[in-house]
Amino acid sequence: MNHYPESLLSLIRNLSRLPGIGEKTAERLAMHLLRASRQEVESLGASILQLKEKIQLCAECFSLSDDQLCRICRNPARDPQVLCVVEQPADMVAIEKSGSFSGRYHVLQGVLSPMDGIGPDNIRIRELIQRIERQPIKEVVLATSTSTEGEATASYLAGLLKAHPVAVTRIASGIPMGGDLKYVDQVTLKRAMEARRNL
Repeated sequence: MNHYPESLLSLIRNLSRLPGIGEKTAERLAMHLLRASRQEVESLGASILQLKEKIQLCAECFSLSDDQLCRICRNPARDPQVLCVVEQPADMVAIEKSGSFSGRYHVLQGVLSPMDGIGPDNIRIRELIQRIERQPIKEVVLATSTSTEGEATASYLAGLLKAHPVAVTRIASGIPMGGDLKYVDQVTLKRAMEARRNL
């Protein structure tokens, strides 16, 4: 690849630092940008700079926002009495895409992980408790992942929230739609059996 000019090599190196982008993909992207019009390239560059200048954490839920409050927190049609707790903004987006939730969110910005030195003071737990104390929230839905850290975080939060007059629920986990039982891991199958319901 040394036969490329230094400016192109520099772009390839920078693109290959992005997650999921290897050297070959970075090379293809760089060549595409080289062939693209100046206007397209300037628009891409401007949107990247705008991302760094404008994106901030919502002051209420700690998701990503262009303003002090995100679109969901500003939306009066959302139920302010039901709060869904997620690990990251991407988790909130996944729930939003499902169209299954009409309340508001609280983004922890991580999970408890003592092995990595992440304790309750390192994620947005204090802010969650303060929010519950000052707002008329009736239900908190714990939607952390089913990883060991996600489960530990949900369990920790459930214990903390017992001191508050809110219902605490946990999203169900189990066999995915279209899943074949013989390929489902034992932990998932155990959870599916425990969470069975009447038909």
